[in-house]
Amino acid sequence: MNDLADRMPVKLQRLPELAFNVWWSWNADARELFRRLDFPLWRRTQHNPVKVLRLVSDATLAARAADPAYLRRYNKVLIDFDRAMANGHSWFHRTYPHLTNKTIAYFSFEFGLHSSLPIYSGGLGILAGDHAKEASDLGLPFVGVGFFYPQGYFRQRLPSHGWQEAVYEPVDVGDVPIHPVNEPNGDELRIAVWMGGRTVQARVWRVQVGRVPLYLMDTDVPENEPWDRELSARLYSGDSEVRIRQEIMLGIGGVRLLHKLGYGRRCCT
Repeated sequence: MNDLADRMPVKLQRLPELAFNVWWSWNADARELFRRLDFPLWRRTQHNPVKVLRLVSDATLAARAADPAYLRRYNKVLIDFDRAMANGHSWFHRTYPHLTNKTIAYFSFEFGLHSSLPIYSGGLGILAGDHAKEASDLGLPFVGVGFFYPQGYFRQRLPSHGWQEAVYEPVDVGDVPIHPVNEPNGDELRIAVWMGGRTVQARVWRVQVGRVPLYLMDTDVPENEPWDRELSARLYSGDSEVRIRQEIMLGIGGVRLLHKLGYGRRCCT
């Protein structure tokens, strides 16, 4: 995100901050802000604000920074965004102030937040994504845990022979609203789970869903065996053994991750 902020005009300095918080996915005014920035590019990127900011020209940015109507819209969206991120006025804080130090941990194999982040396939993912978004609006102390799938989910294709083919499109982490999670010393944060007679490691990514943090584990790290690197490559792929191993990583690894992030007093064993 820092590289995007460096090329923004001063008057539009916070556009990357908006793009990297998927609050825009359920706020029509925020989406309109990116649509009006460069409409053909908005269409071409399939409504992906991060990719829009990576591809938009300096000339277009300068033109929008000099456009009073666009700046009024930009300032209004930022006022709404800052109010949404300020948690003190939320329903939960007003109704249950004595519970704000508790946290709800939500585990799911998929989170349907937006098509630009293909870590879901259907109803379960959309439900999980909506729970995270509503938790943000209500001000719930809520954290999500899931997987990052570098190969996304497949798209169906029917070639000339008539048999369905599954086409996987790799996810470019530079084009999606996602951040790596690091240790205080700057190293990648890792969690490890013993399974199948060996240790399987996972690095961690973070997606900001309004106020809600969503942490995604990714086993595609050099220290893992090739078959373990593929463990989180795709959503719902492989046989029942792969699924069980994914469940172990999500359940045990997810709890360890939360403890490592400070959501628990001691790590689970």
